[in-house]
Amino acid sequence: MKEHVYLLTLAIAFGTVILVFGMRAYASVQQAKARIASENSYRLAAESAAAAQAETAAALGAIQASLLDMQTRMASVEKLLKDVG
Repeated sequence: MKEHVYLLTLAIAFGTVILVFGMRAYASVQQAKARIASENSYRLAAESAAAAQAETAAALGAIQASLLDMQTRMASVEKLLKDVG
């Protein structure tokens, strides 16, 4: 066997092994990037849900205050009607 054919065969074999490991490393890096992007999107969704929950709680507090005011007024109207009637 000629020397250059032997060296070429070795280079192809080792090159293939290096290429496979390189591709696996690249795939691992891409998976990590995708996982980070996914975690970031979940974090953003959780933050927006928390903000919406805070807004809803504030609105509920305002509604409860308004309802309490209406109950107070209704009680005074009922008392006035009982006194008149």
